[in-house]
Amino acid sequence: MQNKYLVIYQDLLEQIEDGIHPVDSYLPSENELKTQYETSRETVRKALTLLSQNGYIQKVRGKGSVVLPRNKFDFPVSGLVSFKELQNKLGEDVQTHVLTLNTAQPSRHIKKQLLLENDDQLVTEVIRTREINGERVILDKDYFLSNKVEGLTESIAKDSIYQYLEDTLKLSISFAKKEITVEDPTEEDRLSLDLTGFHNIVVIKNYVYLDDATLFQYTESRHRPDRFRFVDFARRHH
Repeated sequence: MQNKYLVIYQDLLEQIEDGIHPVDSYLPSENELKTQYETSRETVRKALTLLSQNGYIQKVRGKGSVVLPRNKFDFPVSGLVSFKELQNKLGEDVQTHVLTLNTAQPSRHIKKQLLLENDDQLVTEVIRTREINGERVILDKDYFLSNKVEGLTESIAKDSIYQYLEDTLKLSISFAKKEITVEDPTEEDRLSLDLTGFHNIVVIKNYVYLDDATLFQYTESRHRPDRFRFVDFARRHH
């Protein structure tokens, strides 16, 4: 038999998605839910915590649990799509803020990700936040081989790095290896993004190669989980 808190979670989730509890409204209090579901306050709290962790509600001290907006944007899992290309489809108010643009010797971690053996190899680091409708919901951390990606400026980073790489530098970007994980937010995530009420973050790591099979870019794209849906299409080959 399914745990009671999961039954309550699923029931409240369906009510939210059906509009019974609209965005910006408050769910019934813990006491009311306890009576309604004939269960303990602890069980109700576990259900509400799960709703909060998955971005459906936010607990407001002294007021209860407010229903959050659920307008999610589709992020393709396969395929190499720049944020600028995605932004053109969103039709939302999107701002890019460049926090760091720096060329230097890479840290041990970045050196390992880019498979660098030469200590003299410089890497260009670009850290940006993406703000959608006034909320900072993505932290993009890009690391490029400096000898492949020259002349990056803040205005390019604010617009589209891939457009610059392909149209100006004439680089032929071929394929990427991707890893998707769900992690606890770091201190950097909390400082850079609007994460109040969120307890995890979706991290997409990209290892991007040129058509000569050179690994020239490593990216960590760190997403607040409530605003994105990661989609793919798979066909089974017979």
